[in-house]
Amino acid sequence: MKRSKWKGPFLSINFSLNKTETDKKSLILNRNSLILPKFIGKFCLIHNGKKYIRIKVTDEMIGFKFGEFVPTRTKFSYKKK
Repeated sequence: MKRSKWKGPFLSINFSLNKTETDKKSLILNRNSLILPKFIGKFCLIHNGKKYIRIKVTDEMIGFKFGEFVPTRTKFSYKKK
């Protein structure tokens, strides 16, 4: 279900979007935050439950949520004998 338009996009980020702080990385604990066009070209550290994974926001990611680009589970493989 989508969020209502009068509320605006959901953002829970603890860094400023000033152009002077372009090299600063942002920590994102809430994976439900929406990616906006302001974030293009910035690096984000997204928490997957165990560690932080660094991603760079591109223009194809706009409109998605941060959690969609960071997997929380590892790939299972059987042990070979």
